[in-house]
Amino acid sequence: MNKFSRYLKGFYLALFSPLVFAFSVPSAPDMNVQSYILVDYHSNKVLAEKDSEKRIDPASLTKMMTVYIVDAELESGRLSLDQEIAVSDKAWRTEGSRMFVETGKKIKVDDLLKGVIIQSGNDASVALAEYVAGTEEAFAELMNQQAVKLGMKNTHFTNATGIPDPNHYTTAKDLSILSQALVRDFPDSYKVYSEKWFTFNGIRQPNRNRLLWSEPTVDGIKTGHSSTAGFCLAASALKDGMRLISIVVGAENDNTRNQYSQQLLRYGFRFYETHRLFEAQKPIESSRIWMGTKKNVALGLTEDLYITIPQGTYKDIDAKIHVDKNLQAPIVKGALQGKLTVNIGDNLVAEQPLIALEGVDKGSLWMRIQDYVSLGFHKVLKSKESEA
Repeated sequence: MNKFSRYLKGFYLALFSPLVFAFSVPSAPDMNVQSYILVDYHSNKVLAEKDSEKRIDPASLTKMMTVYIVDAELESGRLSLDQEIAVSDKAWRTEGSRMFVETGKKIKVDDLLKGVIIQSGNDASVALAEYVAGTEEAFAELMNQQAVKLGMKNTHFTNATGIPDPNHYTTAKDLSILSQALVRDFPDSYKVYSEKWFTFNGIRQPNRNRLLWSEPTVDGIKTGHSSTAGFCLAASALKDGMRLISIVVGAENDNTRNQYSQQLLRYGFRFYETHRLFEAQKPIESSRIWMGTKKNVALGLTEDLYITIPQGTYKDIDAKIHVDKNLQAPIVKGALQGKLTVNIGDNLVAEQPLIALEGVDKGSLWMRIQDYVSLGFHKVLKSKESEA
């Protein structure tokens, strides 16, 4: 074990109670559904899944992408929450769950968004889609473009509502990616998903996500149901800084989709823990560099490093730096210079590239000559050490 690993392991042992012991993680709950997935939001680690890449009908979970597109429009300034939209006859006539808008009536974007998120209004979804893109069909193209950008590889949308269509499909895995994006990219808008009630046009309706009442950790996201999809629920829960995303598709009824989602989330919180080990763009290692204007170069990560591990195994983490001991200038800022690995025993938990956090130019001729001689001795010594 190198010096860095001993220091890191000692730090963790000192910080965390010795009364916490590792144990085997039991199997995830058995569920009679089409597919499901449980993912840690920060580390993106899949904790449980069943047919998560199987093509499914997303039903009203589609509206998460509808809201994502509208959120992007709001962030760009092309749309504002106070802006009023005239409801078309098509939007008013859209079947399914409704916000109860009226043809020709002007409604604020803020109200329409809440109608989509809280009341799952198909009418509100179409009204927003038509305003943003001109037609719902054009809006679906925007949805598909965004799906590609987010890495939703097995998704295709044909409408903004989730009304069944043979060419309208996704997977539980892709929906987990979309759920993470909603929380990450538009945190202020995401808060609406936790609102339990919304009143419009004199009609007070509850949020269809009943976990908001029964599970204190849950703060979103969206329900869905259709004859082909069954009962679906995308849920997100936050406990002690750890956020989990669960997607359940094809449950038998409203009660079972809530029950299964609750079981998944409780399973994740009970048997796993998530920690941020290192921050992005912060020095982790100062590595010797030869022939440069500096003797050392700071190395770090491009992204925060989160790990999700079984409860009680944090004390067993072994982090190691892998860097060429013969680094030579020039070094370009951001250039790959090695990697960081995190293991628990023989199991690789995480691996991320190490980059140079600063640039280092070539040194003067005299500095390069000195380092050239020193580097030669360094290699000879290393060679003798390896032989011994």
